Amino acid sequence: MKFEYLEHTADIKFRAYGKGLEKVFINSALAFRKSMVKKVRGRKKQHIIVEGKDLENLMYNFLEELLFLIDTSGFILSRVKKINIDLKKFKLEAELVGDRVSKYEFMTEVKAITYQELIVREEDGKWVVQVVLDV
Repeated sequence: MKFEYLEHTADIKFRAYGKGLEKVFINSALAFRKSMVKKVRGRKKQHIIVEGKDLENLMYNFLEELLFLIDTSGFILSRVKKINIDLKKFKLEAELVGDRVSKYEFMTEVKAITYQELIVREEDGKWVVQVVLDV
């Protein structure tokens, strides 16, 4: 299982899983996008660099960058083509594939990423991320 949506009273809450840190970041990006649009074609490429103070802050900043791209560039993620995370610097570099926002109808509009219940940790050799999206 890549991710699952969990019960939340007003917002969207998901938990993503991965065998490695990069994989759990990729699956978190997919859960984020699928909370708004189920399927997106990969027609455009986007390169991003994100930094953080720790893993939770790096995850927050990564998802915030995906939301920022929607709002400012009209780019919505289809998939993460390539990702590299430097744990010493808490720096992430990724190649994204996506499309123009204007081509899709959104089921939900995400207003913000939150720190509420945010988790990024390794459990029994697998990575788990939990995120609450303000909608």
